[in-house]
Amino acid sequence: MPTTTLSSVPNTVEKDFQSPLLPPPDDESIPEKLCIDEMLQSYCGEFGRWQLTHFVLTSLAWALEAFHTMIMIFADREPEWRCLGGAAGLGCDPAAKSVCEFEPGSWEWVEGVASSTVAEWGLVCGDKYKVGLVQAVFFAGCMFGAGLFGHLSDSFLGRKGSLIVVCILNSIFGTLTAFSPNYIAYFILRFLTGCSTGGVGLCAFVLATEPVGSTMRGAAGMSTFYFFSMGIAVLSGIAYIFPTWRDLYIASSIPSLLFLVFVLPFISESPRWYLVRGRIKEAMKIMSNIATSNGNDLPRRVSLTLDEESSSSSSFYSSTEDKDAVSGSLVDVIRSPITRTRLVLAIIINLLCSVVYYGLSLNVVNLETNLYLNVILNSVAEMPAFMITAMLLDKLGRKPLTIGTLWFSGFFCFVGSLMTNKGIWKGVKMVCGILGIFGMAGTYNLLFIYTAELFPTVVRNAALGSATQAAQMGAILAPVIVVMGGSWPFALFALCGIVAGLFAFCLPETLNQPLYDTLTGMEAAVEKNMNTDNTTV
Repeated sequence: MPTTTLSSVPNTVEKDFQSPLLPPPDDESIPEKLCIDEMLQSYCGEFGRWQLTHFVLTSLAWALEAFHTMIMIFADREPEWRCLGGAAGLGCDPAAKSVCEFEPGSWEWVEGVASSTVAEWGLVCGDKYKVGLVQAVFFAGCMFGAGLFGHLSDSFLGRKGSLIVVCILNSIFGTLTAFSPNYIAYFILRFLTGCSTGGVGLCAFVLATEPVGSTMRGAAGMSTFYFFSMGIAVLSGIAYIFPTWRDLYIASSIPSLLFLVFVLPFISESPRWYLVRGRIKEAMKIMSNIATSNGNDLPRRVSLTLDEESSSSSSFYSSTEDKDAVSGSLVDVIRSPITRTRLVLAIIINLLCSVVYYGLSLNVVNLETNLYLNVILNSVAEMPAFMITAMLLDKLGRKPLTIGTLWFSGFFCFVGSLMTNKGIWKGVKMVCGILGIFGMAGTYNLLFIYTAELFPTVVRNAALGSATQAAQMGAILAPVIVVMGGSWPFALFALCGIVAGLFAFCLPETLNQPLYDTLTGMEAAVEKNMNTDNTTV
């Protein structure tokens, strides 16, 4: 009987002894946990077909904000007047600039009393302050609404949910305003409309830009404001078609209802909001849709994680399960030394910028030219500012561009303050106003991007809401400054622009920095960068 040696054992048996109980690790079986910015860059695409469609549909809401905000230029205007036949004997002078010294019945409004609130309720002379008051209370409502919906969109309501609510309220309040029986009712309804309008641009901006990759976010963010300027231009056309203020309010409120019914159903919630709320499956579903629509493929082994979590701390299966929501509020922003300083600076700069932007926009009533044409020219002047700012945004960075545009606007406002309203200088002053709004429009919109990048997802809308509230405070002051007349408006606008540029020096640069998810993640990154800088030095 032949003996059996180890060398004669079949190879298959030898392989069985050598085979481990578990298969060797395979790269395909190792879970890859990525933040949203990393997943967009590596697998989904930073700005493909999905983001473009979502961006355009969401940004249409900016036109709605323009309708409800700038309608005051037309609805609250002081229309032209004329002396009645044979009224010269009653003291009516056609060459006079004011009707305050004329006898009642010696003059009339050319377009009738239904042309504006000023004509219908006699908001002239001693009651002229009521025009600025109702405009100021609208922006006060915007200030309240920005804070309220900034918090709600960060918490349980979400970005899309908040946008739905504000569109419903805008449709209701805007339509009811058309039926105001008196000034008091009009005053209250304009405040309520402001409360809902204050959340429109805020929610639309964050919802439109959060699914965009870091390298394209700046250009996309600047492009959202084309829709606001186009909304102003379209409103001017609507106001020309509907010359009475009540019809104008109805016509400008219908688009909010149309947006609610025909556009919002095709808009997705932000995957970043789902992620910080612990709804990982829904966030992954949107990221998968983004990849598929962009012609890419999202591997099954890839999952989302917050930026504060380790990439190897848990298994793939547990990382795709829903988790507890990571919450944050304005109190958390104030507690953190990093975000507290950023918030204070953002509030000051936004307030000063808003005084200039809205002040120059409302100041067209003092230029004594065609109102409809002036509004269109101002809105058109903003568009090149958006384009130029978008082109320079990723080349110069957020901070230098903010300072430059603020000082550009401040310089031309200063020059305008030196001009009179007579002869050729009247035209020069108008050009200075256009160049001033050109620079400030770029700044005003750049600040949305800059402010959004300064804060993490968990408190982004709350912080942006606070900055927007500050902007509305500036807008409240704007009508008061415009009423002063003379050279004072331009002089104060110049001061605001220059001072805001000085404060902007204290902000950090956010170019090519990730959008952090949590305060912990942001603080860790800032501390790491500081340590790196110290080591380099």
